[in-house]
Amino acid sequence: MPTPLAILFESDTLVAVDKPAGIIVHGDGTGAETLTDRLAATLAARGGEVATRIDELQALQRLDRETSGIVLFSTAKATQGTYDRAIAEHRFEKRYLAIVEGKPNWRERTFTGPIGRDRHDARRMRVSRTGKPATTHARVLAARTVHGRALTLLDIRIETGRKHQIRVHLSHAGLPLMGDALYGRADTAGLMLHAAHLAFTDPVSGEHVSIDAPAPVRMRTLFGRKLGPA
Repeated sequence: MPTPLAILFESDTLVAVDKPAGIIVHGDGTGAETLTDRLAATLAARGGEVATRIDELQALQRLDRETSGIVLFSTAKATQGTYDRAIAEHRFEKRYLAIVEGKPNWRERTFTGPIGRDRHDARRMRVSRTGKPATTHARVLAARTVHGRALTLLDIRIETGRKHQIRVHLSHAGLPLMGDALYGRADTAGLMLHAAHLAFTDPVSGEHVSIDAPAPVRMRTLFGRKLGPA
């Protein structure tokens, strides 16, 4: 039995979970367990109405394998399209916590470099004049030095959802995410990026929804007082 997921929010048509680092959201053809698989198992074990329509589960967001935090799922085919449109129209506020290598010389900054594929490495994205528009807002929360290593905790808000957007914008600015083997350097603690907050007006119910996912241990170990309790 897979480890049950922490359910952060649930309604008649939605469920939000706290994704652990190290699991993919959608299948990649390798047969590896997905977040959707684990959520289906969690809901089936619990029972109830939503357990009778597990085949209708659909992730409305995508996080990289090593990124943790909030992932929102549609639980009903009848309303999935409504949520897909709301996301495409950027009607969801998304905030992340990130720990980067280095110390920026600013308190707040907005990155607007277009993002496209790196023609030299199919795994990577890059800031490119021919890329798609992307907007990332960053704000410094705290900074410290650990064993001679300058680290900065950032609050990140994104207006667009390009692949690797936060990782690309920050590495392009000379502030790679701690533990980012693709755009910086690997770290045994893992990638320091966490989807911490999601807020939106539900286009189906009309209700305002605000969801928070507590910072994971790997981040609290470095900036515990700034991140609050688990």
